[in-house]
Amino acid sequence: MSATAAGSGVATLLVVHHSPGTALPAMVDAAAVISALEVTSSDVLGAAGYLLATPANLGYMSGALKHAFDTTYNDALDRTQGRPYGVLVHGESDTDGALIGIQKIVTGLAWRAVAEP
Repeated sequence: MSATAAGSGVATLLVVHHSPGTALPAMVDAAAVISALEVTSSDVLGAAGYLLATPANLGYMSGALKHAFDTTYNDALDRTQGRPYGVLVHGESDTDGALIGIQKIVTGLAWRAVAEP
């Protein structure tokens, strides 16, 4: 297996897991990947945690991720506090603005970072 998806040049996120029981495989199978332009408040409210992925566009998060926050923030505000999140930002140069923007929003939501971006 290559560190990039076949022919795409994109790094592969590998989920490695093992469990003799059924709970962990069920958790892995339950992971959902939803476009930022398609995510709904129900998706956000129904998730136990979040992995936010965005390119850095002109020093900020993508407009699509900002749109996802714009359309789900109020519903999530008092109902998702303390949930874990992680961030992936891709950029050819400065990604600080994207990270700062995301961190401000998730601070308002009171989400809990579980890894350094």
